[in-house]
Amino acid sequence: MPRTPDDDELELIRRSGTVLRVGRLSLSAGTGSYRVKASMARVARALGIERHEAHVTLTEITTTSHRGRSFRTEVTESRTVGVNTDRLAELELLAQRVEAQAPVTVEQVSAEIDRIAAKPPLYPVVLNGLWAAIACAAFAFLNNGGPIEVLGAFVGAGLGQALRRTLLHRGLNQFGVTMLAATLSATAYLGFVQVLHAVGATGGVHETGYVAAALFLVPGFPLVTGALDLARLDFSAGVARLTWAVMIFVSAAFAVWAVSIVVGLRPDPPMPIEIAPGPLLALRLLASFVGVLGFALMFNSPWRMALVAAGVAAVPNVLRIVAVVDLAWPPQASAAVAAFLVGLLAAWIAPRLNIPRITVYVPAVTIMVPGVPAYRAVYHLSNGDVTQALEYGVQAALIVTALSVGLAVARMVTDREWGFEH
Repeated sequence: MPRTPDDDELELIRRSGTVLRVGRLSLSAGTGSYRVKASMARVARALGIERHEAHVTLTEITTTSHRGRSFRTEVTESRTVGVNTDRLAELELLAQRVEAQAPVTVEQVSAEIDRIAAKPPLYPVVLNGLWAAIACAAFAFLNNGGPIEVLGAFVGAGLGQALRRTLLHRGLNQFGVTMLAATLSATAYLGFVQVLHAVGATGGVHETGYVAAALFLVPGFPLVTGALDLARLDFSAGVARLTWAVMIFVSAAFAVWAVSIVVGLRPDPPMPIEIAPGPLLALRLLASFVGVLGFALMFNSPWRMALVAAGVAAVPNVLRIVAVVDLAWPPQASAAVAAFLVGLLAAWIAPRLNIPRITVYVPAVTIMVPGVPAYRAVYHLSNGDVTQALEYGVQAALIVTALSVGLAVARMVTDREWGFEH
């Protein structure tokens, strides 16, 4: 029987809905709006949709699909905001496959979407907590922490992330969960140190590491992707993502501040580590590699992807630290250069391994996000010390901006679509 106009419209509805499912999964996995739009556009073309337009925010997608004289406008909402780099990679590969095999059917794409959506996290709660513990322990060392601070951050971050993962998977409010996880992390760190004092295993004061125990809560992924959205002139998505990231961070920072007030602590900068230059450089390189590896695994990256991110980040991060500590560079200048190097390395390595760039360079620069100065800014602001709060807050904001600028410039240099406005 010949097809009728109603049949064509129903087919457009099916194809448009399938494309929207791809966008919704991408958005819930934490990628920026640019990648969400790009993935949907590729799948739309493979399905025979002549023109596809999308408006993407932090939690909503509005799309219009055109085919012939018919068009279909749909809206969807994703209330789950998180990071799942394995899902991002799966959806990117799906878009590549269907584009190469075009034309494809709705049934073929839907089957792949169902498989990706049903795929469970790669790591259970215990391992997810372990990855956060490893990352924050490395962070503690890179922030001049000693063995006690490193071990304490390991304990606090592991328990805090395990609690956060458990509660988020039960659908609890993200801001409340963040505050609970930050409180547990800081308290567990302090409890660990007190136990060591009680048994005579350590002396002196080891207060400075309790902030490092909560650094897994710093929303590095949305901070970077939000800033990159702004670089693409996508203000609705970029501003919303950055606002959400700041709210998450403030929730964590206020919880850490509350613990500080109760037990009478101050997040003052620790003294520099007394280690010879050669071994110190080697340890910083190892800590940078391990820290990024931990963050990438915490973001649900497969091991191969996590190792690539860690390898890309290690040298640029050490160069950043050396530039600030030994060469007296402004922190934001060294951060921009380091992020630019990460972006160039990711652009060269990721396509050769068929890995999405965003799953490499975002975890790689997460360890460069200035979580400690930002926590100190909230602490001093809460105590009424506005001058000190502004000093730390402006420093943190400039470094985050510099990281985004470095990544954006690297993307413009290596990706033609980023170098021109469309």
